[in-house]
Amino acid sequence: MEQTPRYIKSVPAGSLKKFAIEKRGDELSSALRKRIFEQLTVHKLIYDDMEPDLVISVGGDGTLLQAFHRYSDRLSKTAFVGLHTGHLGFYADWTAEEVDDLIQSVIERTFDMVEYPLLRIAVDFVDGTESKHFLALNECTVRSVEGLLVADVMIKGEKFESFRGDGLCFSTPTGSTAYNKGLSGAIIHPSLSSIQLTEIASINNRVYRTVGSPLILPEHHRCQVMPVTDRSFTLSVDYLSGVHDQVKQIEFGVAEEKIRFARFRRFPFWRRVRDSFIG
Repeated sequence: MEQTPRYIKSVPAGSLKKFAIEKRGDELSSALRKRIFEQLTVHKLIYDDMEPDLVISVGGDGTLLQAFHRYSDRLSKTAFVGLHTGHLGFYADWTAEEVDDLIQSVIERTFDMVEYPLLRIAVDFVDGTESKHFLALNECTVRSVEGLLVADVMIKGEKFESFRGDGLCFSTPTGSTAYNKGLSGAIIHPSLSSIQLTEIASINNRVYRTVGSPLILPEHHRCQVMPVTDRSFTLSVDYLSGVHDQVKQIEFGVAEEKIRFARFRRFPFWRRVRDSFIG
């Protein structure tokens, strides 16, 4: 008999009482949001967009990323489920045609909870300004504000390489199928608590040399990016981007927090990969 993987947990019936809906701005997503809201409230579920037990994302993977960042301060109390109104994505178990099945599943309130690792980013500054911390569901990219990124890459505090190129991409296992894949990174099953580092157009010649291969770091390893000359960086955390000046170092690692998905039916990760990239 196949055992339940340790990253999947059974949820007692009745634990789901409050819900919220995050939607894309198109007409179909708006119509589906209205249908879901009406049906769930009729069945005595409470709509609460401040402290929901379940967030239903109606749209695409970008919509779920938006929902994640909106509720990133209560990840231990909120689960997510996605309904896609476009092409099938990695964060959606349901299609628009299955909206009634999803509604019925939520009404029954029996599901498994799947926990996936996240990326933690910490930015330290040379002037002692308080560090800034971020969580990413997909990835974080590091680029220089002007010209090439020139930085030392440290692993567990020890210098690994000097990097020169367009930038660096740090991704989660679920994010390994996004920008990371376009950089020829590996696809990692999200049950593995790890992060991946891939290079963005590195310079490799007789003077400058990098490993040139993606690196997969376990949860007990941290990676630091240390500026060599320019201390201004552009950080893109999922779909959010900002410039940070006077940077001392940027540290990346597996976050203590995890994202939780409500699984009302089985939808294996490798099936998602096959459907999305092979068909």
